[in-house]
Amino acid sequence: MRLSECETFVVGNPPPGFGGRYFIFVKLVTDCGIIGYGEIYAASFSAHLTAKLANDMFARYLFQTDPHNIETFMRRAYSSGFTQRPDPTVAGVVSGLEIAMMDIVGKAHDMPCYALLGGRVHDRLRCYTYLYPDEGETAADFYNDADASAERAAQKNKEGFTAVKFDPAGAYTSFDGHMPAGADIARSREFCSKIREAVGGNCDLLFGTHGQFTAAGAIRLAQAITEFDPLWFEEPIPPDNPAEMAKVARAVSIAIATGERLCMASEFASLLDHGAAAILQPDLGRVGGIREAAKIAAMAAVKHVQVAPHLYCGPIVAAANIQFAAATPNFLIAEMIDNMSGFHARLLNNPIVVEDGHVIVPTAPGLGITLNEEVARAHPYDGDKLHLEMEAKPYDNAYSGEFAGG
Repeated sequence: MRLSECETFVVGNPPPGFGGRYFIFVKLVTDCGIIGYGEIYAASFSAHLTAKLANDMFARYLFQTDPHNIETFMRRAYSSGFTQRPDPTVAGVVSGLEIAMMDIVGKAHDMPCYALLGGRVHDRLRCYTYLYPDEGETAADFYNDADASAERAAQKNKEGFTAVKFDPAGAYTSFDGHMPAGADIARSREFCSKIREAVGGNCDLLFGTHGQFTAAGAIRLAQAITEFDPLWFEEPIPPDNPAEMAKVARAVSIAIATGERLCMASEFASLLDHGAAAILQPDLGRVGGIREAAKIAAMAAVKHVQVAPHLYCGPIVAAANIQFAAATPNFLIAEMIDNMSGFHARLLNNPIVVEDGHVIVPTAPGLGITLNEEVARAHPYDGDKLHLEMEAKPYDNAYSGEFAGG
């Protein structure tokens, strides 16, 4: 069995666009006709350029090779151009190709990907969702309205979710970290207070930030919301300095969760070495794929650290997260885009099933899903914006707080 074809899909995510502006899918085909699907979560360059990078990497390292040889591919790609260090774009492209290879190997042996990782240890997976506005609601209005978020949290809790995530801490900019303004702290307290009142004690609060603070600023904010007992405080400072992240972890009682912007095992090893996080959040479309995530989870388990796979992209990364989580003893909780309905469901021939706040682990071979190529082809992305974009100006302490995300 040899890999013979690579095709990419750059798919525009129609309104309301939860999960990002676009998704980059990869399709690999073997000479015996087995198809594997993957997804790339690399956001530093044009989506169309990134798709071309996937074709280039396939031609260099995978064409006419055995899809079982994943570790050989990983080492060659990691060393490409005499690098041998984490690179977010390389890791994103590698992730999409690796996920597709794992899908093929699972299908070739008629077993789910989790069986290739040592077998399933979870039959269903606890999951959470971000608090999203309804269709027709203005994003800036919703994301700055504590009452609206509290109402949505109560609704999601009633649907079965036992954890919800929200981020009221203000803008994140290319010049971060910064110190939170008084308005940021007051708004964060208001959101925590009203959401906690709405859901009571039977739903965890996941307090999200996007690395916008200094360590001192993050500690100040965490101390202001501790009384509302969040399960975690997410990525409180930029991701490039685990020693500073560790200062926050040592100073606050809320568990630090981080990792969505990190790639490859070495970056997560540095977090663990510094004691910078209690919960790691690898995004399988960026981290290096399914097996790289399994290596990270194994390192974390030795330190009694849990993993909570991140998701802000399309359904193929979600499917990879599920396979990884099902085989991971130190799995905590998985992010889903609401209940994975809407466009995420339309993109799959066999959509992901979320019931009572839990993902049902599929038993079909490979990833347990297949891409609906007709839907993917019917929604090409023709824009030039990146998946997420940061504020281009430094943080303004007098900013009104009317921030609607990237």
